[in-house]
Amino acid sequence: MRNATIDCTRKELIATFISKQMKDDDAVSFPAGIPEVRVGVFLANLTHAPDLRIQTTMSQINVHREQKLEDCESAMDWRFYRFAEGFYLHHECFDFAAKHSTAFFVGGIQIDRFGNTNLIGLGKDPKKLDFRGPGSLGSTTMATQAGRYYIYTNAHNKRVFVEECDFISAYGWGKGGADARSKLGLPGGGPKYVISPLGVMDFEEETKALRLKYLHPGVTAEEVQDNTGFDLIIPDRIEQTPAPSQADIDIIRERVDINGMLRG
Repeated sequence: MRNATIDCTRKELIATFISKQMKDDDAVSFPAGIPEVRVGVFLANLTHAPDLRIQTTMSQINVHREQKLEDCESAMDWRFYRFAEGFYLHHECFDFAAKHSTAFFVGGIQIDRFGNTNLIGLGKDPKKLDFRGPGSLGSTTMATQAGRYYIYTNAHNKRVFVEECDFISAYGWGKGGADARSKLGLPGGGPKYVISPLGVMDFEEETKALRLKYLHPGVTAEEVQDNTGFDLIIPDRIEQTPAPSQADIDIIRERVDINGMLRG
């Protein structure tokens, strides 16, 4: 879908929204295979966050001075090494997440009303899953310790957005409540936003239940609720997802997403 103001795809809109979440003093880690997140993080580094520390392929990279980036489909692509400012031993990425990561992105085959996510699988018997997910990998540690994190999904339907996850691989706000994480002594700040193809949701301050915050152009609140397996908190007034600038779109297409992965 095209944005009403700037000629861009919805994936490019999402990437620019992600970009604006990054700060210049952030150290960010992100999943291996989500191009919208990769493009958004690199866009931030190329524009308003020149000192952003990007952690990928067991290295810390910075692309601020690069004119063009290869369209690497995975954050684990070895070609990123040429932008490295330093390298990690594998265990250091997770053992010292609180020290190294202020921001993190995580996906989920299930996401519940309190931001708990499941990458393990679907079913009741862990020894005989109906569907096996990619596994928790480092997401459990990172979501526990990172200063804040963002949940990203490329599907918004009732299979993904469920009342309760079959398993929890990344703990969000548990059963709800602003003190859910502090009760367990979790050091990180928890999930800030859930970003989907339909819009962006945050968490109500007291209950920490999912609340609709932004709608992507052409999407209605009714459409979001109809595709969610629990009752969202829907404010009386919902803003549209902030539109990118033409400069942002030009940088995406000319320097970051040259082959047009986000243009389909």
